[in-house]
Amino acid sequence: MKADLEKNLNLLKTARGQLDGLIRMVEEDRYCIDISNQILAAIAILKKVNLDVLTAHLQHCVRDSFNSDQEKDEKIQEIQTVIKKLST
Repeated sequence: MKADLEKNLNLLKTARGQLDGLIRMVEEDRYCIDISNQILAAIAILKKVNLDVLTAHLQHCVRDSFNSDQEKDEKIQEIQTVIKKLST
């Protein structure tokens, strides 16, 4: 689990660096396609981290909640809410 945390932190720091670079690119009025490509790269990193976080949540929190019907229903509702957000 520690390795996943380190990996995801590094990815998020990379995304932060890309966002800082994007701000500079916009301030410098750089070529729109270059800006768009950088935006897509940052989005890809965030999607990867999100998938890792959700996978860990399913493997740990959701699995553990199956001992309690109320908690199970809450976790299922949480996942459904996230899935709805992902599809919009």
